[in-house]
Amino acid sequence: MKIHMSRTFIVNRNVKEKWFGIRHIQYLMLFFIVNVAYGIRSILSIAIFPMTAEVPPHKGIPTYPEWVEHKNIILSSFFWGYICFQLFAGQIIKYYGPKWFLGVAIFIGSLFCALIPLIGGQMGYGGVILCRIVTGLSQGFLFPCTHSLLSSWTALQDRAKFGSFVYAGGNLGNVISMPIAGLISNSSFGWPAVFYLYGILGMAWTFLWFAFGSDSPSKHSKITEEEVRYIEENTTTNSDDSEKVIPTPWKAILLSPPFWAILVSHCGQNFGFWTLLTETPSYLHLILDFDLKSNSTLSSLPYLVNWILSLLISPIADYLIIKKYVTLGQSRKIFNSIGLFIPAAALIALTFVGNTNATVAVLLLTLAVGFNSGIYSGYNVNHIDISPIHAGTLMSITNTVSNIFSLISPLAVDAAVSITGYKETQKQLWSFVFWVASGTYIICGCVYNVFASGEVQPWNNIVNDSDLDNTKEEKSSKIEEIQMEKTKT
Repeated sequence: MKIHMSRTFIVNRNVKEKWFGIRHIQYLMLFFIVNVAYGIRSILSIAIFPMTAEVPPHKGIPTYPEWVEHKNIILSSFFWGYICFQLFAGQIIKYYGPKWFLGVAIFIGSLFCALIPLIGGQMGYGGVILCRIVTGLSQGFLFPCTHSLLSSWTALQDRAKFGSFVYAGGNLGNVISMPIAGLISNSSFGWPAVFYLYGILGMAWTFLWFAFGSDSPSKHSKITEEEVRYIEENTTTNSDDSEKVIPTPWKAILLSPPFWAILVSHCGQNFGFWTLLTETPSYLHLILDFDLKSNSTLSSLPYLVNWILSLLISPIADYLIIKKYVTLGQSRKIFNSIGLFIPAAALIALTFVGNTNATVAVLLLTLAVGFNSGIYSGYNVNHIDISPIHAGTLMSITNTVSNIFSLISPLAVDAAVSITGYKETQKQLWSFVFWVASGTYIICGCVYNVFASGEVQPWNNIVNDSDLDNTKEEKSSKIEEIQMEKTKT
């Protein structure tokens, strides 16, 4: 079998690019479901307050104040399921394609989101946890499927731009869902309507996806030959290889420093991101004394800035690569550093802000989350760079491990209470939490900058791990031959 070593990518200018084509429909649909999926994840962080209120805002709305002491466990339960199916998803979609698995998984997760008020009412907070676990299990297919689809549908020179567009839909989902959750929860419809709304949106999307989605350009019935050529001739996956199912070279992957750079960065990102996402509403409510309506709006503001900055940063990343001002690997490191180091600095500064200076506190939180958008042009698309063939599998591995840290992040507050002795109503506790998050960002960002790469790795399309050793031997032999010829000359 033909073995591909790392190579320099050259954009094929002979293939005309359509300003809007079938591939853009795929991006839009993926953007929408990432948006809704993140909304399904985050609405509970707002709805948990009216859900556990002593007095409901309107008559007829059920509340469960006895669940308050289980708040952080309920918030973390999504990730109990989320980490389970990632590796399975990454492998199965390689053999059967991501389209149908993504659609069915999203439908099931959305259904159980809509069932939270009913099952929670019947089974107590354990019922809510059950629904969140099932939703997490289903969303375990989201990122591996999305990464696999982006690898098939996105030309390299568009990778940061459209990859950022799709994944930044998650932060726009937070922007939209948090105020909606606060508004609906405070209305006569009550908090149950929030889960009904997002459950219906997710289920409705699946029918559109089954009608218009596709595993790859070559499998779409409506796409033009010109658009297929544009995509396939500007990617690092050869069309000859795209039809072959290449076994996953587990040993080679696990011994690959660029892979570990992505994994470590992904873990640090998830810990910091989900600490802020799940706990910012509590910080605003308990420390800065914002009410539910203001809390939900301000909690979403940082994610709006994140989404806007992602749309500005990603074209710059692609432009620098196309113009050859920096290499692909250098670009990934630059923007990953922006996405981790600036948030770390903002969180450190936040620890010096007093309880009464709410404006500065919100500004720093906005900077922390906003500039975190740099990671979409950093490690988040780097899986596709180093191995287009195994991109879905790589994402499933890093997303599985990193979401252990997502699961830990809400529980870390409870751990911080035990370690420090401070309560959630005390600023000192939150300073401790923000220092831990910022330190994690810094360490993981440094590891990425040392070991990351933008080149396709030798194990990208090897049949088995022994082939990698053979390839290295062949490469060393060729180098020795060249050196001998130079010596003779």
